[in-house]
Amino acid sequence: MQEIADVYARSLFEVAQEQDALDEVHEQLGQFADELSESHDLQVFFFSPYFSAQEKKDGIEKVLEDADENLVRFLELLAERHRLPALFRIRRVFDGMWAEEQNLLTVTVTSAVELDDDTTKSIGDRIEEETGRTVELSSRVDPDVLGGLVIQVGNMILDRSVRSRLERLRREVARAA
Repeated sequence: MQEIADVYARSLFEVAQEQDALDEVHEQLGQFADELSESHDLQVFFFSPYFSAQEKKDGIEKVLEDADENLVRFLELLAERHRLPALFRIRRVFDGMWAEEQNLLTVTVTSAVELDDDTTKSIGDRIEEETGRTVELSSRVDPDVLGGLVIQVGNMILDRSVRSRLERLRREVARAA
């Protein structure tokens, strides 16, 4: 299923890029996928084998009245080939390609307590400085961290939490015993 998502996402990305509509298609694809994920009725309609491809194509046209023509045709193609259930994976791949094109780097800072905005911003600024990329920063609170920070930069994790230090110490003591 992932290979299918990769192929379809790459195709949509290339067409949107050629038509200079990359940002518009990215936004509209995200909106459609979000609406679909939040509505059980839409999922039943678009994912069910009980509705014909033509009924699904008509539904896509109604839902996406003012959308980019290439996106509408793309979704109709997915409906025709019974590939709409792969839409969420396609979106994930497309989002990654779009972020790479925009030179964006997703960063998540996790701490035991809420960090003030200045601290969070300084972490993001430092990562931007080091990587030369635009940082898309988010923060979250996880009391299990106990103290310190866990910073996820793209798919890399820097764990400087008290919890991880205690876990390393526990393993060393267990090995020494």
